[in-house]
Amino acid sequence: MKRDVIFYQLFQRFPNLFFDLIDRPQMQGYRFDSVEVKEPTFRIDGVFLPPESASPKTIFFVEVQFQRDDALYDRFFAELMLYLHRNPIYDDWYGVILLKSRGLEPKRTQIHRSLLNSTQVQRIYLNELGGSEDLPLSLKIIQLTLATKKKMPTQARQLIEQVSQEAMSNLSRQEIIDIVTTITVYKFSKLSRTEVEAMLGLNLEETRVYQEAKAEGETIGEQRGEQRGKLNAKLETVPKLIDRGLSVEEIAEILELTVEEVRQAAQSQPQ
Repeated sequence: MKRDVIFYQLFQRFPNLFFDLIDRPQMQGYRFDSVEVKEPTFRIDGVFLPPESASPKTIFFVEVQFQRDDALYDRFFAELMLYLHRNPIYDDWYGVILLKSRGLEPKRTQIHRSLLNSTQVQRIYLNELGGSEDLPLSLKIIQLTLATKKKMPTQARQLIEQVSQEAMSNLSRQEIIDIVTTITVYKFSKLSRTEVEAMLGLNLEETRVYQEAKAEGETIGEQRGEQRGKLNAKLETVPKLIDRGLSVEEIAEILELTVEEVRQAAQSQPQ
């Protein structure tokens, strides 16, 4: 399981999770993206870009590390400094490094001490965030990425139950359900989304993936008008739903097709 992929998905869809994590909950309008720097060309995967109207313009660089990499700080600081050199439009910058634990700290830290010990760089050890009962809901979601397979179902169900009782300014109940389901699907990659939702005590109709798929199928069908066009529109939707992690049986139920129709639509798509 590549947890950094989960973090990038979460930050892209719900950037306020990141700002809650670094205790800057009032930041608005930021967009999480990857950026390319030329000469030499390389890509920085995690950057929070300020809105055009921001003043001052502060950019946040973020690195998520769950494996040992002794060249981490060499690469991180070199890339962000070169990016700032190529894009002289920012007034300030901050670097945030998310490490699973202190044990993943690179050996060569002395050479970067002036940056690592500055107020512009923040290192967060996710396993030291504190007991889950003491954390706000948004940080409990981050902590869920560290849960073992044995503990994750219980923790995930508790989060879903808690969001029904707690008001959140940044995330709705449906968004929390979507985040928790996404994390759990990554953890239990061999289970279908339906099996994961059953594990979490969710009804398929409550989840975002079901609602989006249902709406997408109905909208496309309505645009086609004729019955045959409606069927073709649904079949064209099948590959998108497979990419989202749904099983053939789930897609058949959502789009009101037979299992065989879904299988044929999936097999007819170019590889």
